[in-house]
Amino acid sequence: MSHLHEDKIKFLEEKANLVRQSLIEELVEAGSGHTAGPLGMADIFTALYFHILNHDAKNPAWEERDRLILSNGHIVPIRYAVMAHAGYFPLEELKTLRKFGTRLQGHPERPIMPALESTSGPLGSGLGQAAGVALAARMDGKKFRVYCIMSDGEQDAGNIWESAMFAGANKLSNLTAILDRNNIQINGMTENVMPLEPIREKYEAFGWHVIDIDGHNMEEIVDGVEQAKAIYEKPTLIIAHVIPGKGVKEIEFDYIWHGKSPKPEEAEKFLAELRTLGGKIKSEHE
Repeated sequence: MSHLHEDKIKFLEEKANLVRQSLIEELVEAGSGHTAGPLGMADIFTALYFHILNHDAKNPAWEERDRLILSNGHIVPIRYAVMAHAGYFPLEELKTLRKFGTRLQGHPERPIMPALESTSGPLGSGLGQAAGVALAARMDGKKFRVYCIMSDGEQDAGNIWESAMFAGANKLSNLTAILDRNNIQINGMTENVMPLEPIREKYEAFGWHVIDIDGHNMEEIVDGVEQAKAIYEKPTLIIAHVIPGKGVKEIEFDYIWHGKSPKPEEAEKFLAELRTLGGKIKSEHE
């Protein structure tokens, strides 16, 4: 396991809770968007932007930055929330989510927000993009790492497996994919819609190193990424087991909330629960 200092764990957990609150606020303001998936991935995005990634919010085009490709673009509201807290743009701008002319579109658009590495929408495309960036970095002798976040539902897409085969064949050890394994997709549970298991064995057959983690445990998240850096000549898949809707008990594991945003009265309940949770996190570390 990683040796995160207790103060850093507390900082990351408290930050993730604040990020979840910002997410609810931006979704209710927009009146549309995805709730369950973004809540489930709040801890991972927080760990990435506040501990793992080599990046500079004041210079998002920095050549040596790590690249983070978001394949399941519909969960981008959580990325926006974390980026705002990390200083990429003012928190107030989160209120423009999905509004006409905003930089914060419902799916990430690189031309209007350069801090995003790619434009995404069609599921299944991100892993191929990330593999291409990783191969180019290796050819150019660059030392930055490439991360790709993808959903479990998009493993239904055939181009995911073409990309997995390509990355394995080229031994892209500078590529780490993080699988949002929340077990839901827009019309039900993944194993009912299109069974995905055994995911580990599938990726291993394509030449990947595979790690399973608790996607809500900051130490396991960081440890998984550190382990990936130590793997020789293989890309790494981190299967992050997460709870969709994490932090709001009423909607956890309810696939109806995959593509649904809270109404004002629901948002107030959700925010109250998250604020209470924030108090518990603080007391646990005192």
